[in-house]
Amino acid sequence: MNLLIMGPPGAGKGTQAEGIVKEMAISHISTGDMFRAAIASGTEMGMKAKEYMDKGALVPDEVVIGMVKDRLQQDDCKKGFLLDGFPRTVEQAAALDETLNSLAIKLDGVINVDVPLDKLMARLTGRRVCKGCGASYHVIFNPPAEEGKCNGCADELYQRDDDNETSVGTRLNAYMEKTQPLIDYYSKKGIFKPINGDQDIDKVLEDIMAAVK
Repeated sequence: MNLLIMGPPGAGKGTQAEGIVKEMAISHISTGDMFRAAIASGTEMGMKAKEYMDKGALVPDEVVIGMVKDRLQQDDCKKGFLLDGFPRTVEQAAALDETLNSLAIKLDGVINVDVPLDKLMARLTGRRVCKGCGASYHVIFNPPAEEGKCNGCADELYQRDDDNETSVGTRLNAYMEKTQPLIDYYSKKGIFKPINGDQDIDKVLEDIMAAVK
């Protein structure tokens, strides 16, 4: 089965992606991992992407699509895949459709892990990171044994600059603005699967599996 997963920051998309690929024995295609692998192996598209990244510029859509196309043709994707982190715009979605058509690959479902904005705000602003080892905690969902101190190295925990309400609000609003057209795009195709992400982690995965089977 070939799937795509979407979800706003803080929705737990990464955790659910891990569960899906394990449950269905399909390949996880994360754009971040894909970029690193393509650059490390020195593929033509990987080198093109590196040129832009070294300049601090955004990698053009056509290069990203080229990397996705290369990745989809690898043997492990024949048993199915979960695409994570791409597309982010309707233009990218249309380009992805063309690529899939050229490879005779069908996209079976688009999973959207949805969580109310106020819950996302609480999740994201509650994150705390260890200054020493980088371990991540949450004041509500994963608090340290001793407030303000890392369980592992006992160093001080801090709140990242981009985890304050203003920054988080900006990120969430930008995501919602960009994502709504994508939701409309895939809804019209009849493959959009909205999932309530404001539940226990295991229940979210259970709902996802029920939606795609």
